[in-house]
Amino acid sequence: MADEVDPADLEIADELIAERRKEKPGETPADMTSWQRPITGSIDLLNNWAGKFLCLLMIPLIGVVVFEVIARNSFGIMASNGWDDTARALGLGPTVFAYDISRMISGVLFMGAAGYGLMRGVHIRADFLYRNWSNQTQATVDALLYMLFFIPSMIFFTIIAAQYWELAYRTGETAFDSPWEPLLWPARLAMPVGGLLLLLQGLPELFRAFHKMGKERERYFVMALPIYFITLFWLVMAVFIPDVTPGGEWFTDIMSSRPSLSKPTIGLIMLAAMIFVIFIGFPISFTLIFLAFVFGIWGSNFKLTTLLMTLNTNSTMLNDQLMAVPLFILMGIVMEAAGLMERLFSSIQMIMARVRGSLYIAVLIVSTIFAAATGIVGASVTLLGIMAGATMTRAGYNVQLAAGTITAGGTLGILIPPSIMLIVMGPVLEVSTLDLFRGAFIPGALLATLYLLYTLGRCWLNPSLGPILPTSVQPKTSDFYGAEVALISLGILTICRVFGLSIGGAFGGFIPFGGLLVLTASILLAHRAYRSTNALRIVLPLAILFHVYIFYINWIGGSGTISFILLAFILFLAALALPIYRNDAYERFQFSEIWDEFFAGLMPPTILISFALGSILLGFATPAEAAAMGAFGAILLSIGYRKFTISGFFDNMIKALEITVLIMFLVAASNFFGAEFSSLGTPKMMTEMLLGMDMSPYLILILIMALIFLLGWPLEWVPIVLIVVPILLPTVLSLDVHGLSQYDLMVWFGILVAVNLQTAWLSPPVALSAYFLKGVVPNWDLKDIYLGMMQFMVIQLIGLILIFIFPQIVLWLPNQVFGS
Repeated sequence: MADEVDPADLEIADELIAERRKEKPGETPADMTSWQRPITGSIDLLNNWAGKFLCLLMIPLIGVVVFEVIARNSFGIMASNGWDDTARALGLGPTVFAYDISRMISGVLFMGAAGYGLMRGVHIRADFLYRNWSNQTQATVDALLYMLFFIPSMIFFTIIAAQYWELAYRTGETAFDSPWEPLLWPARLAMPVGGLLLLLQGLPELFRAFHKMGKERERYFVMALPIYFITLFWLVMAVFIPDVTPGGEWFTDIMSSRPSLSKPTIGLIMLAAMIFVIFIGFPISFTLIFLAFVFGIWGSNFKLTTLLMTLNTNSTMLNDQLMAVPLFILMGIVMEAAGLMERLFSSIQMIMARVRGSLYIAVLIVSTIFAAATGIVGASVTLLGIMAGATMTRAGYNVQLAAGTITAGGTLGILIPPSIMLIVMGPVLEVSTLDLFRGAFIPGALLATLYLLYTLGRCWLNPSLGPILPTSVQPKTSDFYGAEVALISLGILTICRVFGLSIGGAFGGFIPFGGLLVLTASILLAHRAYRSTNALRIVLPLAILFHVYIFYINWIGGSGTISFILLAFILFLAALALPIYRNDAYERFQFSEIWDEFFAGLMPPTILISFALGSILLGFATPAEAAAMGAFGAILLSIGYRKFTISGFFDNMIKALEITVLIMFLVAASNFFGAEFSSLGTPKMMTEMLLGMDMSPYLILILIMALIFLLGWPLEWVPIVLIVVPILLPTVLSLDVHGLSQYDLMVWFGILVAVNLQTAWLSPPVALSAYFLKGVVPNWDLKDIYLGMMQFMVIQLIGLILIFIFPQIVLWLPNQVFGS
């Protein structure tokens, strides 16, 4: 049964990881060839200890960024009150060194742990063909590709990275993009060390493939190993020391020669080879590194190719936007492990228990909040299935609509900020991640609203689809239940708005750190008010006046449209709360456990997400800063809920490290591949061919969207965003669509891709969301899950069409509210 599924057995990133290793590090099969076992076990343990050590770097990473945020904002508040000298004496102020240290720690984190990631099997492979082969065929293909692709490319990478590090150490190179100008060689040391650990891990993977293929076939590979290693040694010598290597000059001539084929044609062959090898099933990141290296030498030269390899890896390590990836992942994992989402779901379920379709509402609200905590679809769908699946079945909810709500709500993690995909997409599109977040906010809210309207509309037309929950599970409330819900909703909006103004320093003019005091007073006042009807009668008009004042300020500032809509909704809630002014309210109105659930289960995660998301959208913090503060807040919440343990937090950091390595190593590999592909001139040739077909730019863009949609079936978002999108970018940039500038075009295109991939997640029969849900709710038929998903896929397509036709749905918030 669904309620018997143990969430601890489910991994948060299973939709990304195709081959997570189950055995413990160092464990080897008893029947593995005797001389291979100690080598395999010792290298596994080496990388395991490297991963355990490196995951601890997340603690100083969070600490440094949190310190920088607090120091900078405290200085700003104190300076605005004329306390500049006091702030400086306390060591407060902008801390450039913290920025540089944090991005170096982030780079070391993923690069040094690359070998650990391979040892744990957390690299992406497109395995839908691979998984259908026999074990012997899989092992044979793996062994061949490790020998032909992985080991040579990792040897070259390690040697070149060592030379790159040695140059930085010898010359004392410093970061040119920072006024602090830190030395770069300490961080760059992670490149050769990480490359060496990754190279060493290739041997255990090769030996595991030998064991899997069977003794008879293994014997032929083992017999060929001496010849293979001698050839490999000669190749390395011929590349790096050609003068003293027999045949070295001949090999240098080959590498320096120019083929008769044009460079763009070589790029097309490179693209075809990439698609072929990826669909064979070899890990994508290693495939990209090897192909970029081989075709780069063929189409250009060895020196340029190695330069692009090292520069792109180094730029990925020091990219301040990508620094948010491990922090947001850790934030989501900590919240999931602490059970915050389950508590949130039960709170909303209790508050909305007397509303028809309440479980649909609870699923969509929780999925929206959880989407803002982690952008991992599989985690959202799995948790929502565990929390709501059995409850919906017992309550008599329609299976198709329930399955569609859970899967559609789970996919919001791709789009709603702070989405991991948007963080990765920002550098690819060469636009600010902040603008992508702002651009995704309204489309995400639009889709969530469409989901909600559809489910509630269906329940209104056919009440049997989502009946009111049985009396046995409804909380005890007063006679004025609507007033209770309205006051709770008004409390959420008011406290979140006070919180948003607080982090912006809006109350700092009254008293230093005034925002914190005002927020604390607001929460205490709200908590005190529920015990007294007289207090509520006083607090309600004060809250309304507060929102009217904020509306007035926003209207004068030229951003009153959203504030007007919010004020209208607040006045609607106030109208629902009017029964507290009736004469019999003293006897018939009171708060019970609903109000306690509001403060204990609903407010803490809501404030945390509001803080992380609001600080980004309002420009008070960069995505990396908000991610660090969000991770720190999630840790504090887990402590507050008494769910925090040292061992549990260490496991959370290990999981976050695995997903970080998975994403970031592929980012570095795809950047190298994309740089080589662009240097060959193939994207320009493809763009000229498409534009030469005399098609409407809108039709070309529709064809591009259709291609991404189809690729969204067999591939994850990571290879699509990092490999496919860069190939298509030159064509998109050449289109004149809606008269948009190139920057706005890229922001709009990025959100189109995100919504498109979100739609692909809901498209049977390949969509993995169905299988995640089926795994935790096995009594639901897969056919019903498919039919439910297809309903919401239609809603997704409507949303995608609206965004395509009206680009201001995406661009209005970045350009009109916050300035172009």
